[in-house]
Amino acid sequence: MFSQIRAAATLVGLFTVVLGLLYPAAMTAIAGAAFPSQAAGSLLLKDGKAVGSSLIGQSFAGEGYLHPRPSAAGTGYDASASSGTNLAPTSAKLAERLKTDAAAMQEATGASILPADAITTSGSGLDPDVSPAFAELQVPRIAKARNVPEEAVRRLIAASTTGRTLGVLGEPRVNVLATNLALDAAAPNATPPAPAAPAGTPSASASPTG
Repeated sequence: MFSQIRAAATLVGLFTVVLGLLYPAAMTAIAGAAFPSQAAGSLLLKDGKAVGSSLIGQSFAGEGYLHPRPSAAGTGYDASASSGTNLAPTSAKLAERLKTDAAAMQEATGASILPADAITTSGSGLDPDVSPAFAELQVPRIAKARNVPEEAVRRLIAASTTGRTLGVLGEPRVNVLATNLALDAAAPNATPPAPAAPAGTPSASASPTG
């Protein structure tokens, strides 16, 4: 009996050390060496300071910034309250919000057809990307606010655009934070951030200041 207990205790201790300590430490070291940016959280820097992650969306305001899609996370892009609206496709409340937001977006941009992500929220509420079509829709506003040619804004957006994963998975996407940091670096005369917008509206509520 004692020998069996000792063998079991030895195995528990051995596997605890190997799988609970050594293996995680080895994987962390390998990840840090092979993929240092990803292992550190895919952080983006401004003036040497981390202002966010390319994987976690955040709100932006001001006419000179690329705005993200609407968010239902807390008051909007609240990382402590990640969520969608949980409204069903048949929800009258959802239909009314989409109708209202679509009308406001069409009036602001002059577009008759809107990309879906211009008015819909993501499941997490923390989507860091927008579609190239939604980004293109915002080019005239950004260029006017920063007093730069539209083509210059398009080049910065293109630099922050990622294609399909492995060429086949997902859709092309534009990282909002990376684009706004590039805009601030290339054309810093952006308009000041506007007051925080209510959650679920097409506008946004922060600037990339960290």
